Formats: sequence, structure tokens, C-alpha cells
Amino acid sequence: GIGRQRAQYLTARLYAFARQAYPYDRKDGITVRAIQRTISNLLSLSNERDQVINYMEKLTKVVNARALTIYLSIPGIARTTALRLIAELGDLRRFNTSAQVDAFVGIDPGRSQSGDKDSRLGITKHGNHIARKILYRVITQMETVRATQPCHITDYYDKKKQSSHSPGYKKIAIASVHKLIRTLFALIKHNQLYDYNIATKNQRL
Repeated sequence: GIGRQRAQYLTARLYAFARQAYPYDRKDGITVRAIQRTISNLLSLSNERDQVINYMEKLTKVVNARALTIYLSIPGIARTTALRLIAELGDLRRFNTSAQVDAFVGIDPGRSQSGDKDSRLGITKHGNHIARKILYRVITQMETVRATQPCHITDYYDKKKQSSHSPGYKKIAIASVHKLIRTLFALIKHNQLYDYNIATKNQRL
């Protein structure tokens, strides 16, 4: 769809960029061998990771298979994330309230007491920091699939983001993690799969 002269110009530009981006080396050169070793190591690590995930899945199906099914029913949570959540959170039935789960992962609000003053601070960041990081990432994953897999948590996140005048959305994400924990806790406690229609009607989630 373009003229010959324009095509030749673009081709020359592409070759020029390629020379700048990819320095030449012989196929048996030391640089190529180093890259090949790195690729081999990455493939080995990837294979080992897959084996670990498969082993985690086998253990989960023996110890807590129902939790895996429940987590997989939630939009944005796939196999690896579900297994990591189970590994880090354990059996949520051991907690009495979702607030205890908040404290376990370190997103419970902190307090500063001095004399007659009692001030609320940000989250404590105590507890399981790995679980906290996974839960935070789940919110991002939910956002990526919200067009095809609706979720009341992404509805909340998007609504708060649109009404926020702050350039950062970290507080909104933490509030969304609170809702996610309440949802996980409720589903496990009641042994139910996630249902968007039910979740949107239940104001406690």
C-alpha cells in the first residue's frame, strides 16, 4: 500500500535500527555461548517451577481440595495463584473473622496512642508479607479479566478510582484487598463457589 521509494526508505531504516539493537557476533562466539547458557538455565528453572507447582497441586488436593475449587471460581485467580494463596493463607476456617485474616497478612489498620490521643495510621504491614503481595496482585489480575469475568471487587475498585482525586490508587487497592479477603473468608466458611450476582447483592462482601 506504499510506494517503492517509501518502502526502500523504511527498509533501510529498519536495517539501521537492527544494527544498533543487535550487535553482530559469530555463532560460536563467547557472547552467543553465554546467551545459550542463560537460556538453558531459564528453561531448567521453568521446568523446576512447573514441577513444584504440580507437587503443590497434589498436596492441595489431598489436604484442601475444596479451597482450590473455590479460589478458582473467583475471577482473576488462576491455578498458580490459587495454589500460592492456599500455601500462604492455609485453612481460613481456623480464623473466626475476616479481620483476623487481615491481621495475619498485615493489612489491618495501625494505631498510634499517646496520652489522650488515639490516631489511626496506615496498614501495619506485619504478618505474612508474601500473602499480602499475592493478594495485592490478584486485584491487578482481576482488572485484566473484568471485561469477560465480572467481579464485585473490580466494580468497587473502578468506582473508587473514578471518584478519587488522588493520583495514586494504593489506598483503593488495599481497600479492595480487604474486600477480597472478606470474600475468600465467606466463601470458605460457607463452602460456596463465587457467584457475581450473589456477591453484588451481599453488601458485607
